[in-house]
Amino acid sequence: MSVEPFTIPVAADEAAWIRDRVVAYRFFEEPVDAGWAYGANRSYMERLRAYWLETFDWPAAVARLNRHPHVRVEVAGGLWLHAVHRRSSRPDARPLLIAHGWPGSIVEFDRVIDRLAEPEVEDGPAFHVVAPSLLGYAWSDKPPRPVGPRAMAGYYDALMGVLGYERYLYQGGDWGCVIGGWIGLDSARVAALHLSGFGLRPADMRPTTPEETKWLTKAQRIRATETAYLQVQGTKPQSLGFAMMDSPMGVAAWFAEKFAGWADLGNGRNGFVDPPFDLDTMLTNIMIYLTTRSFNTAAWLYAGMFAEGGFAIPHDRRVEVPTAAAVFPKDLLAFPPRAMVERGYNLVRYTVMPRGGHFASLEEPELFLADLRAFAASL
Repeated sequence: MSVEPFTIPVAADEAAWIRDRVVAYRFFEEPVDAGWAYGANRSYMERLRAYWLETFDWPAAVARLNRHPHVRVEVAGGLWLHAVHRRSSRPDARPLLIAHGWPGSIVEFDRVIDRLAEPEVEDGPAFHVVAPSLLGYAWSDKPPRPVGPRAMAGYYDALMGVLGYERYLYQGGDWGCVIGGWIGLDSARVAALHLSGFGLRPADMRPTTPEETKWLTKAQRIRATETAYLQVQGTKPQSLGFAMMDSPMGVAAWFAEKFAGWADLGNGRNGFVDPPFDLDTMLTNIMIYLTTRSFNTAAWLYAGMFAEGGFAIPHDRRVEVPTAAAVFPKDLLAFPPRAMVERGYNLVRYTVMPRGGHFASLEEPELFLADLRAFAASL
């Protein structure tokens, strides 16, 4: 297997085509006082478009990402994964794979990678950080057909082996927490899991307490109102791709609605509050998908999950490696009460955060870092 250094390209021709399409975009009507209740909000998208055309500097965003060392790694079947590979100067540093999801990217970890590798506190845990892009995403290869999270777990585990890490810690949210569950079940290399979302589920999710019933009722409500995208991307991703691959503003709106609806918006109503992330961060993430032409193949992961059989732990299995749950209260994949998680995981840490949503390392980097570091120090 091979490892090659990599530099993120600006992809000037793609960026120019994207700009032309954004310039030509025509807005349309929305219901009065709609906010975000029916999807992406027009007022926000108008501001995003204006900033995109007048202020946003894509080459500068690429330069910022390139301050991290990047590699491309051959993992299996001739497929190559892109990853940030930031080694620590500390001799006691431990390998850490940190995994993003959809509609995220390595942008989610841009502000914590250096702090994980070189902690501010001398006796704090340090890590050799590996932050890969999923297959079909960004600068990783596009697979010839949909790949599900269990297969992706195998690729990630192989990635760590190729990089020379025979034991490693794992952190993940969104797809990262689903993949993390499979790594915990299937990998002989992983030493512990730190999960910031409830991904792979125990086979038995029947509630046995009023608290568990309350959680399940809320989870079913979220599924009914927030997961239409999952059904589309898991069943008919190619039809969606024909629209999105030709519309940068369409991709931006599809993503912005998730960054608004899945974040912790404080006391504001989700239907009327904009995403709590600056426009440079939003557009950098969007442009990664656009300049790599990866919206379509990124959606394939959902079809791959359905083909694999869903996201339940097999009836006769349990994740036995030490597992920490970082419980952010407004997460789309919010954890149930501790006892329900313990049905499927060897849960040694369960931290209820005072705030935070789905994009934990972006929204609450201090809480995220503190919990990950405390877990690593306890092992």
